[in-house]
Amino acid sequence: MNPFPVVLADLRSLRWVAFVAPLLVAIAVSVGVSLSAQERAVRQASASAASGFDLLIGAPGSQTQLTMTTVYLQPEALPLMDGAILKTLAADPRAKAFAPIAFGDVFRGYPIVGTTTTFATRWGRLAASEGRIFSAEGEAVIGADVTLAIGDEITPSHGHAGHRNPLGVETEEEARHRHAHVHYHVVGRLPRLGTPWDRAILVPIESVWETHGLGNGHADHEAPIGPPFDAEKIPGVPAVVVKPGSVADAYMLRAKYRAGATMAFFPAEVLVSIYKTLGDVRDLLQVAAILNDVVVFAAISILLLALAGLRRRRYALLRALGASRTYVLATVWLGAVVILAAGCAAGIALAQITGMVVGHWVEARTGLALPSTIALADALPVLGLIAVGSLLALAPGLAAFRIPVAATLRG
Repeated sequence: MNPFPVVLADLRSLRWVAFVAPLLVAIAVSVGVSLSAQERAVRQASASAASGFDLLIGAPGSQTQLTMTTVYLQPEALPLMDGAILKTLAADPRAKAFAPIAFGDVFRGYPIVGTTTTFATRWGRLAASEGRIFSAEGEAVIGADVTLAIGDEITPSHGHAGHRNPLGVETEEEARHRHAHVHYHVVGRLPRLGTPWDRAILVPIESVWETHGLGNGHADHEAPIGPPFDAEKIPGVPAVVVKPGSVADAYMLRAKYRAGATMAFFPAEVLVSIYKTLGDVRDLLQVAAILNDVVVFAAISILLLALAGLRRRRYALLRALGASRTYVLATVWLGAVVILAAGCAAGIALAQITGMVVGHWVEARTGLALPSTIALADALPVLGLIAVGSLLALAPGLAAFRIPVAATLRG
């Protein structure tokens, strides 16, 4: 005999239970799947953002803070290195290319970053999606998410460490610290990178230096922008990004600039430490999520066990009409498994929606574009949960299996 018509009739008669039980399972399952998917997404997005920063050199201090400020544009005051390091790097054949990075100014909440055309194009890999890359002081190229147009004028304001302005809005605080004598003209827009640099305004580092009365790093003030910097006194810089000629050169440069008045490191070193912390937290949360799933599954099994007790006469009647004990067991067990499986499937869908919402929130807060897809590895633990739930679902089935027919019908 086919048990599915009876299973469908049972589910229809459950009414609100057939809706609420899968919903509870879906919520429980989505927590674990979302944790795994979002942790993986953060790893991918943060690693992608750091891909153009082969080697970072800065003044002695926190490597994590230098990484967060330089790679992820988190506003923070950084100590300055002696600008003479730019001359040293220019003479070092192991440095294939390098670019000083300077921060401090903002415009309508968008950070203004001083650098070179070489780094603005990520060592020649990028081209402007609109207009062109800056080629002189007073010019600016904007990230993909900056709400300005080619030809717009920018008047920078002095920013404050740790202070985050709303993007696209000039606050009263920003207006009070405006550099009224400085103006940049937008000449180009960069393609989307999916990183915080999509919200940055890039200008020649010489313009940043001159805005703060530090000269422009060149003995001849009419010299073209960018290296070589040949002034007798080059202004200090908070960070220098170096592209080594080879892997061996990278390690030799790191060793050379790790002593004295500078520190040098690979951003990947910092990310590995952050990932380890994220992984430890994720493992703890996933254990808690799995325990939560088991508790929810057990509670639903107990509920179905109680419902099976209320339907003793129905199952006894099936037995009296010729249904075997195995048929009754299969009918009750299948009904429970359908509820659990439907909840797990809905949980994966809910995790996908949650990932999209969280991804949009993280991108709005940090500029990191998180992938919102659920990978097979994220969903595989759900199969284990379905197996555990199927075993728990045997409880109401066994209760129905042991119902005494004659006594139940007489009662």
